[in-house]
Amino acid sequence: MNRTISVAPMMDWTDRHDRYFLRLISHHTVLYTEMVTTGAVIHGNRDMLLGFHKAEHPLAVQLGGGDPDELAEASRISEQFGYDEINLNVGCPSDRVQRGKIGACLMAEPELVAACINKMQQAVKVPVTVKCRTGVDDLDSYEHLTRFIDTVATAGCKTFIIHARKAWLSGLSPKQNREIPPLHYDRVYQIKQDFPELEIIINGGVVSLQQAQDHLQYVDGVMIGREAYQNPFILSQVDQMFYGDQRAPVDRESVVMAMLPYIDRHLANGGKLNQVSRHLLGMFHAQPGGRLWRRYISENANKPEASSQVLLDALKAMSPAMSN
Repeated sequence: MNRTISVAPMMDWTDRHDRYFLRLISHHTVLYTEMVTTGAVIHGNRDMLLGFHKAEHPLAVQLGGGDPDELAEASRISEQFGYDEINLNVGCPSDRVQRGKIGACLMAEPELVAACINKMQQAVKVPVTVKCRTGVDDLDSYEHLTRFIDTVATAGCKTFIIHARKAWLSGLSPKQNREIPPLHYDRVYQIKQDFPELEIIINGGVVSLQQAQDHLQYVDGVMIGREAYQNPFILSQVDQMFYGDQRAPVDRESVVMAMLPYIDRHLANGGKLNQVSRHLLGMFHAQPGGRLWRRYISENANKPEASSQVLLDALKAMSPAMSN
């Protein structure tokens, strides 16, 4: 799987509706699910948690867990659903994740992560990867990061997605953990130099494709996070710039129109418009009429009778601004 450009797993954001929408913008960008815990996969509603549209490939599932046997079982189940990659979360700093001693907590336990990866790889044939931070709390030296990577790589992990800032497990919210600890891109670059045989993907603070191109001078891939959600059309040039796709880039309105049949199917199955439309609010980010687009959808998508017509009406509402 070509991970040159990917979209980060983001809780409450990268659900199946968002991923289907993003796939209409880019054919090649690798997409990730929200983190799903092993307990939810093993004991919960699997179709709801793991189901996806076949158009979403290439697609990875991100698992949260710290028990090797449970992670192996959740990996087996996920592979049966057809995911192209199983990713282990070693970076999320939320309180809920900390209580379960998973996510960023695992940065302090490289041997446990190695045991998890070993069991997961034995359970599945698809690649098993790790998404981690550069460190956690006071374990933030380059030496600690090197030991973590070396220990987990020795267990068989070949791909590391590294968020280029450490996590503080106390005192900072998850949102603050995405913004306050400084970015250290140089450490991720150095990891690639020190472990040239590994695939190293950089994550954190990427807001443009030019920035992604700059990173690719030093690492193998770039994972885009919040920018790909708040400004999804950033992905519209990815296929041409990074994958050599000769097809013309899509335009915003054609993507919106292509979402209408999907929305109609969702509504026919008992879904609500706002479950899908909320992901489209940033489609006209920084464009004339973009604010009108967001406002119209926000005010109308929650109404009981709301249908895909709301999106058509939103396009009409913003058209005078677009033509100016």
